[in-house]
Amino acid sequence: MKQGSIFFLVLLCSQILLGQSSPSVDRDLLLGKKEFIATHPDYILHPQATNAFKKMQAAAKKDSITIKVVSSFRSYAAQKRIWNRKYKRLIKEGYTGPEAISKIIEYSTLPGTSRHHWGTDLDLIDESKKVEGDVLLEEHFHHGPYEKLRMWLEKNALTYGFEIVYTQDSLRKGFLYEPWHYSFTRLSKSFLKAYRENDMINAISKDTTLLGNEFITPEFLAKYAKENIEGINPRLKQ
Repeated sequence: MKQGSIFFLVLLCSQILLGQSSPSVDRDLLLGKKEFIATHPDYILHPQATNAFKKMQAAAKKDSITIKVVSSFRSYAAQKRIWNRKYKRLIKEGYTGPEAISKIIEYSTLPGTSRHHWGTDLDLIDESKKVEGDVLLEEHFHHGPYEKLRMWLEKNALTYGFEIVYTQDSLRKGFLYEPWHYSFTRLSKSFLKAYRENDMINAISKDTTLLGNEFITPEFLAKYAKENIEGINPRLKQ
């Protein structure tokens, strides 16, 4: 998905990412409410992640794989639009509020909790392969047009500092397996640590324009934090 908007990055961000303690991280940055400068016409990432991704993309090209970003930085407002759209559709289809939320969080995050807010995470496909409809389906990456990309990333992504986020692990809870979602580890680990230490999860339920807000209780958020936010590749944790 090509990013259409221009975003602005506060100078504090670069200072944080150079090693300052996590409590100094801007809360709006963690929630996706700080905006980034577009570092490329097709995606928006933190500059350090951009440089690493370009190297990985060039290496893949030598192996006849054209890596394309379909999602990079996503703001709080954009994530809320996705959430509210899905919630409305599921309620219309007959789901109860809690059922709709459970269905949404199979793949989509609560706004304010998306790793895409941090400018470190990417959803990737092979642009040279033509796929109709939803490109981010597991079947495309296993015995499908993106299988070569998946295998290449599994072998090479770590060389450039990227790790898969939602692994194919039957013991892992939270979001379902996403072979397309990679994170620039060096930065995203710092953001996750700051997210925990600043107790950001409890800011989510305060948004009354978030559909299903009445079901987003402290008990739900505690479970969501444990299973969805922390239910990731252990190599992405500190």
